[in-house]
Amino acid sequence: MKEFDLIIKNGTVVTSTESFLCDVAVKDGKIAAMAQNIEADAKEIYDAAGKLVLPGALDAHTHMAMPFGGTVSADSYMAGTRAAACGGVTTIFDYPVQHKGETIRGLVNSKKEVLEKEACVDYAMHCCITDLNEGEILEEMEKAVAEGITSFKCFLVYKKEGMMVDDGMLARLMLRAKELGAMINIHAENPDLIDYYTEKFLSEGKTSAWYHYMSRPEFVEAEADKRAVHWAKHLDAPLYLVHMADKEGLEACIEAKEEGADVFVETCPQYLEFTCDVYKREDGRNFVCSPPMKGQESQDALWKAIKNGMIDTVATDHCPFQSYEKDWGKDDFTKIPNGCPGVENLYPYMLDAANSGKITFERAVELCSTNVAKIFGCDNKGSISVGKDADIVIYDKDKDFTISVDNMHSDLDHTIWEGKQLHGYPIRTYLRGNVIYDNGDFVGTPGLGEYVKRSPRKH
Repeated sequence: MKEFDLIIKNGTVVTSTESFLCDVAVKDGKIAAMAQNIEADAKEIYDAAGKLVLPGALDAHTHMAMPFGGTVSADSYMAGTRAAACGGVTTIFDYPVQHKGETIRGLVNSKKEVLEKEACVDYAMHCCITDLNEGEILEEMEKAVAEGITSFKCFLVYKKEGMMVDDGMLARLMLRAKELGAMINIHAENPDLIDYYTEKFLSEGKTSAWYHYMSRPEFVEAEADKRAVHWAKHLDAPLYLVHMADKEGLEACIEAKEEGADVFVETCPQYLEFTCDVYKREDGRNFVCSPPMKGQESQDALWKAIKNGMIDTVATDHCPFQSYEKDWGKDDFTKIPNGCPGVENLYPYMLDAANSGKITFERAVELCSTNVAKIFGCDNKGSISVGKDADIVIYDKDKDFTISVDNMHSDLDHTIWEGKQLHGYPIRTYLRGNVIYDNGDFVGTPGLGEYVKRSPRKH
């Protein structure tokens, strides 16, 4: 009888606070022992000499198989989680969207049925609430929290699509979430200003992808950020702002944090890498997402907050559409399905930033793994420590990698990251001790991923 299932030897373990040489032993899907030198039998012994041993990333923001803009996002749960595995993401959070009359649990259970068959990594859900069903949703939230769904999303946009909440509904949901140890995630942009600018530009014949950005510039996002933060402060309720992209809204969040408010900020790699100038490119429509990439000043502010700890998480908002679908809007930016790929690029991108000295490896782990697990109650995830799930990524700091649609594992026919050169790349991913990615190849099994039941927040 072998003592362990797996021993990873001679690697440098990276946590959110420190790095140290350490062997890691795995038994029954959990990290069972950590020591300078583990001399024991194991079914597999992996020599990680010269490599980093990292906790798997948790991508807190994905939209797989999501109906939007007259189509469905290009990655099924199988393809999207396969891509995740190959980028070192071992848990994804999906955003199922409730429609009028639907219950939270009915919606989540229908998604779970698919994920149980298709998921290549573990999965959790934030449920998007669009209709209170005459108060029934406020009641049902208690059962949802008991079943491990401890976060709910509200859109301050998409009025015409029937997804938007008004301030009254938002306040009721924030207060109810606070009461239950849950949290509201918010997509903050001002819909009326977007409508005004969109109509104006279309009437003037200004229809290129550039006018997607011009119809929702910095101050249009900032107003909604500030409004959401205002409610969080005065209702004394926790708030998680998704895909933060603008300087002014970020500053309002930082100010609230400094005042002690329970406000958390997520940004995405696309806002850290690209500015609104991409919308002037020939393929600008491929970069259309909401909120759009902003100007250089906003990008600089995001990087500053990444470095000084004022941004809590980096996630992707992975919601890709095929290039022929993006082409629907080549003569009308309002017809471009909104969303970009990223789940396979998240960890490699942030680890490249660490490898180049922009941030530390510990900070990359904190942003992509440890903080996500803490904020969202994933008790068994987010760090290399005894008792946690053995979600482990082996990272080679010396491996050069150029991102191309040809070496990605999504079902997408292009990538906005085409040609991006990275120094350092994940070479192996373990999900609960099972190898699911090995040096360029997906070697996992659809259906191996499990539902992550999350703990409510402590009052």
